[in-house]
Amino acid sequence: MVLPAKGRGATIQPANPYLRVEVEPDWEHVADDADYLRRLGRPPTEYLPDESQSVIAENNSPDIGFRYSLNPYRGCAHGCAYCYARPTHEYLGLSAGRDFETKVFVKYRAAELFRAWLARPNWQPEVIAFSGVTDCYQPAERKFRITRDCIAVAAECRQPIGIVTKNALVTRDLDLLTQLADRHAVRVCMSITTLDPQLARVMEPRTSSPEARLRTIRTLTDAGISTHLMLAPVIPGLNDSEMPAIMSAAHEAGATSGAFTLLRLPTTVREVFFDWLFRTYPGRYRRVETLIRATRGGRLNQSKFGLRHRGTGPMAELVATTFKVWSKKLGWDKPVRPLNCDAFLPPRAASGQLRLF
Repeated sequence: MVLPAKGRGATIQPANPYLRVEVEPDWEHVADDADYLRRLGRPPTEYLPDESQSVIAENNSPDIGFRYSLNPYRGCAHGCAYCYARPTHEYLGLSAGRDFETKVFVKYRAAELFRAWLARPNWQPEVIAFSGVTDCYQPAERKFRITRDCIAVAAECRQPIGIVTKNALVTRDLDLLTQLADRHAVRVCMSITTLDPQLARVMEPRTSSPEARLRTIRTLTDAGISTHLMLAPVIPGLNDSEMPAIMSAAHEAGATSGAFTLLRLPTTVREVFFDWLFRTYPGRYRRVETLIRATRGGRLNQSKFGLRHRGTGPMAELVATTFKVWSKKLGWDKPVRPLNCDAFLPPRAASGQLRLF
């Protein structure tokens, strides 16, 4: 049975490979229970406490542009069908499907833990990425304001940060972001995958519209904040033809640089994505699958560093060439100025400095 998908990217619950027990609904006994089916089809988002003792994650991946990241939330109600982070919910005993969107873990102590991290005597300031896994401005942030609290810590300490989001809510925090921008200590990457509002609504059901994201780029740029386009993911046969239009629109809105990544379908993400694709664009299903395989050596995913974000083969080369040509045309082919790490003050010193004024 296919459940209603309004407001959600996933209608399935892929089996968790780390669990020995798999749960399957008994449709024979619930088919006549309309209320139960309605709750199954459109479950509310649950917010659960995350008791992590550290909020900073470290990676040594050679194809990731940052070493440290901060994620205030686990899971994401944006519900993007293609999200590579979905399998992280399996580590919590949950599913990469509907659970990832409806069971969001909140790190209530994130700002406190962030402050403690920056106060470490051996901390050598470098950029910390916000949203290395899930979007720090997802719907939960409007309620809990944890990202804002963490940015306030960064502004107080002059700690450089990079933010990746597809939500216009980032403009709420202009007062803090401009403090960092004054020292060239922040860059916001706005993720735009399509200019088609209908495609965005079904593929990224709880994100800001493409128009709102472009307005956000303009608002941030006008406020003096370095703003960057993240065209991710590029999905062959679905949104790859939009690349020039997306890049041009972002440039016109004020973005001064850009980057792209090719669609990644690790483990259970492929189940969620292809279930979504078959439900929403059945006529494109075979073509999109064929083109994805054409960029992955006949497979649906590549995990090798250096290839997982770019792919291989003629189709992948066409995507990369398109991006390169339009980057040059828009003046995005120049090196991006690094964020400033020299103004950093440890939390206690920063607090004392603030009390002088």
